[in-house]
Amino acid sequence: MSPRKRRSFLALATATAASLAGCSTSSTPGNDPTADVPTDLPTTAPPGSLVDDWQFDPADIGQGGGSGSKGGSGGGNVTYTAQTSAGNAVGLAAGGAKDVNNFRQNVEDGFLPLPSDMPYEGLFYDYYFDTGSAGDCDSLFCPRYAPAISADPLSGETERYLSVGLNSGLDAADFERKRLNFVVVLDVSGSMGSPFDEYHYDQNGGEETDDTRPKIEVARDALASLTEQLRPGDRFGVVLYNNQATVAKPLNPVETTDMDAIRGHIEADIDAGGGTNLSAGLDEASALFDDVADADPDVYENRIAVLTDAMPNLGDTSENGLESRLETEAGRGVHSTFVGVGVDFNTEIIDAITSVRGANHYSVHSADEFEQRLTDGFEYMVTPLVFDLSLELDATGYEIETVYGSSAAEESTGEVMHVNTLFASDREDGETRGGVVLAKLRQTGESGSLQLRASWEDRAGETSETTATATFPDGGPEQFADTGVRKAVLLTRYADLCRNWAVAMREDDGDPPDDGITPVDYDDLGRWERQSTDLTVSAEYAERFESFADYFESEMAEIGDDSLSRELAVLEQLADAGVTTRRFGRLLER
Repeated sequence: MSPRKRRSFLALATATAASLAGCSTSSTPGNDPTADVPTDLPTTAPPGSLVDDWQFDPADIGQGGGSGSKGGSGGGNVTYTAQTSAGNAVGLAAGGAKDVNNFRQNVEDGFLPLPSDMPYEGLFYDYYFDTGSAGDCDSLFCPRYAPAISADPLSGETERYLSVGLNSGLDAADFERKRLNFVVVLDVSGSMGSPFDEYHYDQNGGEETDDTRPKIEVARDALASLTEQLRPGDRFGVVLYNNQATVAKPLNPVETTDMDAIRGHIEADIDAGGGTNLSAGLDEASALFDDVADADPDVYENRIAVLTDAMPNLGDTSENGLESRLETEAGRGVHSTFVGVGVDFNTEIIDAITSVRGANHYSVHSADEFEQRLTDGFEYMVTPLVFDLSLELDATGYEIETVYGSSAAEESTGEVMHVNTLFASDREDGETRGGVVLAKLRQTGESGSLQLRASWEDRAGETSETTATATFPDGGPEQFADTGVRKAVLLTRYADLCRNWAVAMREDDGDPPDDGITPVDYDDLGRWERQSTDLTVSAEYAERFESFADYFESEMAEIGDDSLSRELAVLEQLADAGVTTRRFGRLLER
């Protein structure tokens, strides 16, 4: 069947299904964006009326060759209001990166990571933090501040930090994601045909992994898994792109869609080939939201999810152009999630373009990892709660030097700290996943109390603010208000050391920038079509990794979090790589 005939048939089938359901398409439950939608929608449409609206033909973009949806219908109006007790509240975590999987995977596979493979907010999101006592929190956001004085383990210089615990008064029992207008944009370019452990543009393979299938196969499985998270009341669409983009599935209600048939098409019809025109994919996705532009924000969450290895080489490939597209969409309430696929996933471009309001990104290297990372936390992934958080510091003796854990960190110096978005986050045993932002303070005068004013905007556009006072303890290091700020300080030093090393191996001949652990700037390291660089560790950095590993292990014991051992393993692997390099150098000298 030709694409044109197929689309005509699908249009007729859609109209027929609506007629069988006893209503027009515009009055189908969940299709009228301004209606007071009931909460008792049926699991599917009446028998015989489900529609297979898949309209993709491989020729459209130059390519060759469970039952139903889980969960109830979701709520109608969902208003996130705080309770007076935070005993069983949800947590909050900053937007942007949600892991550092790509850094660990590159090291494990014998490749030199990019500095952007180690985003601070992504590293934080891999761990749970004591965020301080929320007390009787009667607001959607209740910041709690924890100071720390600690010596740099390499230079011995005394440093001062202040963590912001991201607490909320929203009761976990009352938390429910809204209905979704959800469009998945899948990269089907040629680079997606490469194995997970291989760099497409130089065919350099790493250590063999448990999942050596092509990225496109795991991306198909990931897309099918995402469909299992949808519920009646949601709408779902699919866009595919390589040299160009096409709508594979229109944005239609889940309860009238034959989702089993859609999953079958995803597995059978999609293959990889051609160039990578990410901007075209985003443009097609944007157009799908035009028909639901008036959706009630109290009922619907609008989100684009892009599954890609992020190496655009056609269309608008500029960082500013792609970021501008996401900002435009965010301005009309359509937010973005990027899911990076493969060891050569280009975090550099994604880290830059997902710093906008309401955006986040993940990286996955196997189907199992995707299942664990995304589908298990789907409700958190699609639910931003707080926007445009600004923390103003009024203290004559201090100023903000660096901010860790916010994708808007470059805007956060002097007296103001910014966080673009806070998402709902999981809490376990009184600790919040990724639940802190950390500020490193520079002492500029006599020490005194810190006056802090936090202001933010909720989903309805209403602003709130709180004020608080914090004081650094008397005396020197090592003093921490709680384990949350201690863990955040440890992880930022680890991230700074790893990022500095990744820069030095490319730009500075392996020489550390100074005696301590400080963040360094780095130039644009290359084109988006990422190529591999063999893992190398200079003698100077091998010594640093060895020394820091001892400090890390000691702090891990003080904090009492054994899960930090995965970072200790990375440090030990890097130190060992440096020892191997030194031995090889001695052999060559002989």
